[in-house]
Parts: sequence; C-alpha cells; structure tokens
Amino acid sequence: MQGRATASGERYDKSLLTAAHPTLPFGTRLLVRNLGNGSSVVVRVNDRKARHRHNIIDLSRAAAEAINMIRDGKATVKLEEVKNDGAEQQQAPTAVSERSASH
Repeated sequence: MQGRATASGERYDKSLLTAAHPTLPFGTRLLVRNLGNGSSVVVRVNDRKARHRHNIIDLSRAAAEAINMIRDGKATVKLEEVKNDGAEQQQAPTAVSERSASH
C-alpha cells in the first residue's frame, strides 16, 4: 500500500499514525487502546476498509507498532473518538466501539 492513494485521496504512508475505518468520516481522530497490553495511540481516519464483523479498524504500520501489535497482526482494541474542541483540558473521549483491529 505504501504510496498508493487512499479513499480520501491522500497517499498512504506507513510511517504516519493513520487508519482505515468502514464508516467514520475522514479526518476523525481516534484513540485506539490495545486491551491486551494497555498501550494506546491516536490515529486519523484517512481510508476505508471493508466491513468485517470481527475487525473494526485497520491501522498503519506506525500505529500498529505504537500499540505493540505487529507480531500478532491483530489485537482486541477499544476505540474512542478524540474531540478537538479547543479546550485545554479535554473531556473523556466518546466510546466508539470495542472489537479487534488488524494491521
């Protein structure tokens, strides 16, 4: 995928913290928490993925590395939307869903 166009028109860059999601708007920022090890990363949705009942998000390589899921390729994750409302102290992110992610 490196260098190919994503559904948003951007070029895929495996070194950026991005993700593909079937329904969320492009530009949506998500906190992705790996429930197996507690690590988390904030990604920006810039691509679409096929709907799959077990996998809810596909992460870029950099995002997958950030939450230590490269070796397994999949992890059970929790997604929370990160709102950028300009406030200095952000309120708790809105829960989006909890299922598996794949890289």
